[in-house]
Amino acid sequence: MLSPRVCVVDDDESARRALGRLLRELGFHPVAFASAEEYLEAAAREPCDCLLLDMQLERMSGLELMERLAASGSRVPVIIISAHDEPALRARAFELGCAAYFRKTDPGAKIIEALRRVTAH
Repeated sequence: MLSPRVCVVDDDESARRALGRLLRELGFHPVAFASAEEYLEAAAREPCDCLLLDMQLERMSGLELMERLAASGSRVPVIIISAHDEPALRARAFELGCAAYFRKTDPGAKIIEALRRVTAH
């Protein structure tokens, strides 16, 4: 059985590396992107079973990326992990179909549980 591919989009290099290490240890295949634009450029070549997405990115925000994905008909489950938890952004993310929304300070076990739930085939 192939390991679920998890695309990590976060402009914080240390966060991308830490998530990548954790995901590999847990049996996932992480693919990291420094920006929403970088992810969009590679999305056709790098299909994912789940997208771990930061909301606060430098150019295109995580929310804008979700809007683009929704408009394109993408069915990739999205889990938000953000340092900023604004109720309006959270509500819009769920309107766009996000599978889960976490703050970066939330327990990792809850994030992993959500990741395993959305990647179970």
